Amino acid sequence: MQKKRILITNDDGFESEGLLALAEAMRPLGEVTVVAPTTEKSACGHSLTLTRPLRFVQIADDFFKLDDGTPTDCVYLALHALFKEDKKPDLVVSGINLGANLGEDITYSGTASAAMEAVLQGIPAISFSQVFEDGGASLDRFGFELAKQTAHTLAQKVLNGGFPLKKRRFLNVNIPACAPAACKGIRVTNLGKRVYGNEAHLHRNPRGLEYYWIGAPSLLWKSKEEKFCDLTAIHEGFVSVTPIHLDLSAYDEMEGLSQWLN
Repeated sequence: MQKKRILITNDDGFESEGLLALAEAMRPLGEVTVVAPTTEKSACGHSLTLTRPLRFVQIADDFFKLDDGTPTDCVYLALHALFKEDKKPDLVVSGINLGANLGEDITYSGTASAAMEAVLQGIPAISFSQVFEDGGASLDRFGFELAKQTAHTLAQKVLNGGFPLKKRRFLNVNIPACAPAACKGIRVTNLGKRVYGNEAHLHRNPRGLEYYWIGAPSLLWKSKEEKFCDLTAIHEGFVSVTPIHLDLSAYDEMEGLSQWLN
């Protein structure tokens, strides 16, 4: 039987512990190719590089970094430059992101955007993110064990039984900050409604010039309105699996918009 082919990328860079953990979880399932950004590209969204050339740098067998590329670049170029037309990957997995991608985070997320690019190219895809608590201290306590187990299980189901979603749709998976034994299971969720802060921290360099750091978001959400969302699931100790489609049309607004125009 022909081995399954798996392409892995992320937005935290080729040296990320989460990327290496995901590769470790995938290798028992088939032939793994890793193509990741050279540097961290968090919150770069679904950006594609069109204004400068890109270059693969081989790190090891079937492991490449894309010089100054985005996660979308990694998927796009890997599919068109590294894989032959008749030997495309059976699955693209992105992550394991160092931090949550919940609610509207996916509009910013390079991790989710890599999965978006994969399904646009006709390849099933899953994005994985590890939720942090206490400024990342939870990762020191629990590591990526639950994330690796979840990624292996879901990827194996796809490779053995087919992808459960229609075309141009992917799975966005978030892992709670807990040990595997403490996880309450897997819950299918919708995207919640995040409550974003507007923090912009002003500083001055030694010459008095002003600069800003954008504040890190907190995990706040409209919990009373979103009882079955991804944020609620994570808060309650479940792995959150959210089906995402790329059609952003607000269908329920179309009739009203037509009346407004007329």
